[in-house]
Formats: sequence, C-alpha cells, structure tokens
Amino acid sequence: MFNQIKTSKSNKDIVVQLTKRLNLGTENIIARMAFSYSLSQERKLSLNNLTDSGGKEYSRSVLFGDYDELYVGLICTHYGIYKTDKDLGKYVKLHIDDGLQLINEEFQKVNNIDGFDFLVEMISEKVLTC
Repeated sequence: MFNQIKTSKSNKDIVVQLTKRLNLGTENIIARMAFSYSLSQERKLSLNNLTDSGGKEYSRSVLFGDYDELYVGLICTHYGIYKTDKDLGKYVKLHIDDGLQLINEEFQKVNNIDGFDFLVEMISEKVLTC
C-alpha cells in the first residue's frame, strides 16, 4: 500500500504550468488527469523506468479523493495485481509522471486553448481512434 506519491523533479514545474494554463482547478486534478491519460494509452510501463521523487507530493487521499477505490482498481486491472501489491504506488507514480509528460507534449502543440477545450479535443481524438 502507499500513502504518498511524489512526481519526478522534472514534472514539478509541468504540474504548476499545466494547472495554471488549463485552469481546471487544483494541482491534484492535473495529476488525476495525467494518471488517467497515461492509462488510456493501453501500454504497460516498466518499474525499471521509475524516476526520481523530487517533485510534487500528493497524499493518496488528496490525489484520488472520494474515488480512491476506482483509481486503485484501474491500476490493479491494468497490471493484473491486487490492491495490496507492494508495487502499487510505484505503478501509480509511473503513470502520473508519464501522463504529465504526454499532456505537456500535447499542450505544446496548441496555442490559446483553455482547459475545457483541450480536454474535449483530447477525448475526441481518443474516441475517433477507438
């Protein structure tokens, strides 16, 4: 089990920038989006690619809020692990860091777009490719 997650040092600034530019609320919302977006890519990340933990720190309750069981269930289903797996927190961290990088790359491609329009565009692209 895990109680805290820390993003990589390189993602610390990305969280702040995305939070300001997307204007969707607090930093934990961007972290949730990053986690979900990374999982939506339908690829498994390797624990060997785990990066430093010098960035933003989130308690599990702040990160996942009232939907803790849902988010944990998503990662458990994706990796075929149980919610008490010792590596659960590492997988969550991997997907938050990965998702932050992916969203940042996508956001760099567009100019003058607000958070809602950005989300709609990203969801529309995903739906069209399914």
